[in-house]
Amino acid sequence: MDQLFVHIDQAIIHWAQAVLPDWMAVIVAMKIPIVAIAIFGPVTMMYLTLIERKLLARIQNRFGPNRVGKFGLLQPLADGVKMLTKEDIVPEKADKIAHLLAPILIVIPALLVFAVLPFGRNMIAVDLNIGVLFFLAMSGTTTLFIFTAAWASHNKFSLLGGMRSVAQMISYEIPFVLSVVPVLVVVGSFSTVAIVEAQPGLHWFVFTPWGAVGFFIFFICAVAEVNRTPFDLPEAESELVAGFHTEYSGMKFALFYMAEFMNVFTVSALVATVFLGGWQGPILPSWVWFLLKTYTLILIMMWFRGTFPRLRADQLMGFAWKFLLELTFVNIIVAAIWYEMRSPLNHLTAAAILIVTIIVLFQFNKTEIPKKRIYKYAYAD
Repeated sequence: MDQLFVHIDQAIIHWAQAVLPDWMAVIVAMKIPIVAIAIFGPVTMMYLTLIERKLLARIQNRFGPNRVGKFGLLQPLADGVKMLTKEDIVPEKADKIAHLLAPILIVIPALLVFAVLPFGRNMIAVDLNIGVLFFLAMSGTTTLFIFTAAWASHNKFSLLGGMRSVAQMISYEIPFVLSVVPVLVVVGSFSTVAIVEAQPGLHWFVFTPWGAVGFFIFFICAVAEVNRTPFDLPEAESELVAGFHTEYSGMKFALFYMAEFMNVFTVSALVATVFLGGWQGPILPSWVWFLLKTYTLILIMMWFRGTFPRLRADQLMGFAWKFLLELTFVNIIVAAIWYEMRSPLNHLTAAAILIVTIIVLFQFNKTEIPKKRIYKYAYAD
């Protein structure tokens, strides 16, 4: 089953080489992964919205979308038609060019990062030797386009949402990137394929002490990077109307929505690749394992949205700078010690250091709960 997609791809390439000129055959070979990504990305976004709406509905004791198509399966298509036909409203004092370009440009990096994700054995668009670095660099550009949209809207709510987004994403980008360093140290490569191949069978990095902590940090930072609850301050509707996309409607708003959900899929896929063995697993085809792990993480993100309240701004920033960053530095050192010791005690030693670190950081960052006030009343005689 794993080889089916590879055989189809190779058959098309061989046909192109036999029938077409060499230069055109090269173009056809390049177009195959591009077309696959261009189709898979938007379709994934469409049905992730349906899954989230269904899941949140069940959490809230509702049915969710169930009118358009069997079980509401055609609801994403109806939403797409609605977005395409809605009026595009642009504020009079907005920067028209930046207002137009921001939602278009934000989709580009969201699509590009699909290229370095190994969906299964021999199922990757391009195996870059700097795959992880490419992913992190491309995903980091999202901050620029969000702030561009906020600034171009000429709206105080949009600007506040954009500023919050920049502060949040830069703050969480640091532990997000550093949490991958232990894996790169152990594997010795930035290639996503090499990282997956370094976790054969069930020898996933998450089952090591430093891998478990790295997984926790990476996943939490990934949730913050895509502005998901409880880190959705840039879109705090109770304070900022809709945040940075307040002044967007129709298809422009849909492009922001598309980029967000594609980012949800890609960061979950990267977490699965780096810490959960990617497509490694017994019995089932490799691509099934990859999608199973990825969608499990996505469902956890959606569960967060239906469960946790939104953090305050000081709690959000303090958690990144006062807890996650310090824990990330310790985890890098622990991973290096674990790698060099190569003894039966390395797991126990690494676990002990990390547990002590977490307890100390927790005590330093423990919020003081004020004592209950006692009111004394003066009663007239």
